[in-house]
Amino acid sequence: MNSDRYVISRLSIMMFMQFFIWGGFFVVMGVYLLEIFQGEEGLNTIIGQAYATHNWAGLLAPVIVGLIADRYFNAERVNAVCHILGAGLLWYAAGITEPGVFIWVMLAYFMLYMPTLALVNAISFANIGDPDKEFPKIRVWGTIGWIVSGFVVAQTILGWVEVPFLTWFTGIESNIQTTSIPLYMSAIISLIYGLYSFTLPKTPPSEKGKKFSLKEALGLDALKLLTNKNFAVFSFSSFAISIPLAFYYARTNDFVAAVAFGEQSASFMAIGQMSEVLFMILIPFFLVRLGVKWMLLVGMLAWTARYLLFGAFPESVSLVIIGIALHGVCYDFFFVTGQLYVDKKAPKNLRASAQGFFNLLTYGAGMLIGNYLLGWWGDSISLDGSTEAGWLEGAFQFWIMPALFALGVAIMFFIFFWDDEVEAETLDAEGLSPISDSSTEEISPGTVG
Repeated sequence: MNSDRYVISRLSIMMFMQFFIWGGFFVVMGVYLLEIFQGEEGLNTIIGQAYATHNWAGLLAPVIVGLIADRYFNAERVNAVCHILGAGLLWYAAGITEPGVFIWVMLAYFMLYMPTLALVNAISFANIGDPDKEFPKIRVWGTIGWIVSGFVVAQTILGWVEVPFLTWFTGIESNIQTTSIPLYMSAIISLIYGLYSFTLPKTPPSEKGKKFSLKEALGLDALKLLTNKNFAVFSFSSFAISIPLAFYYARTNDFVAAVAFGEQSASFMAIGQMSEVLFMILIPFFLVRLGVKWMLLVGMLAWTARYLLFGAFPESVSLVIIGIALHGVCYDFFFVTGQLYVDKKAPKNLRASAQGFFNLLTYGAGMLIGNYLLGWWGDSISLDGSTEAGWLEGAFQFWIMPALFALGVAIMFFIFFWDDEVEAETLDAEGLSPISDSSTEEISPGTVG
């Protein structure tokens, strides 16, 4: 039986605001940090550490959800409190001028935000009748929210249509991305969203009375699956490919702002999310024709291609756009297909743990290392990411690192991964629901970023 349209509409609004908040400040945070901390020693490292805060929080999010929301309080109330408190931290962060303080405040913020990614999924699933059909319709509004936030911050839709909402409210006509306005904007929406969350359908704790297991919360029950050689290769590859992934999320916006789009860069970054939606729809088509191994391999090679385009042709606007548009292949072909592979390989009683373990390896450990690596690498080559001249001079050196890293992982995966059992299976395209499958466990900007 289908859910009430009113409930689906309210959950869609919830999902829209959930990701609008994140996209509103996260994409442009690198540009902002370059502006307010210019002249600071180790500026690239500061940016990497700031972006790593969401990975640290992502590692701990399952514990927080498992301890609190799953056992003691209604999910909608926990979600409300997290976003109201988070609004205060974002507002405070917008006035910070010391790098160390900013990083600690952002860590505190993401400790509140990251658990809510699981909470909004729980609220949705608990209040709809047919998750396979209805959840994708709700979840897609999260991606739309991320895209719209980019248009609002850039104050344009891909340079075609002006959307000067922030100028109307603030009176500031200069580059909004280099100011604290995106943080203030996200703080205000977070407060509104927090209050709205109190009115969401009641979602009582699903594990009330059940003993908490740290091993289960982190997905470590799935470690026994590593005895399978192919699953072990897949797991290591997932971890390793997530290291160069961090380079894209932390530095692409300030790169394209400097070499191509200026204050409109956040709008053009949304091309990546548009591409993601398109390729999610096409996953069943490609999966039937290519199979799991080649889908995963194409996804990894797309990262190499993207970084080579950025590094070798930073002066070409069209090739930079192609690099951004490759996000759909980069993310969907590897991460969404990877989640489908995990679901197929894991026994039914371990599927939730296996998906949690996949997230721990990728959005947690892999991207965490990647953010520290990109900071170290940027400072090692003395990258000046605040100017066009700096990026044109340092682009090849900076982007060649993740390009070669991704290529190395792809070669290793090609040589050692031969899962004949999965490749031999007939894949029913009609039965696949990639948006639904990929969204039930996700905790990262990869989903929408």
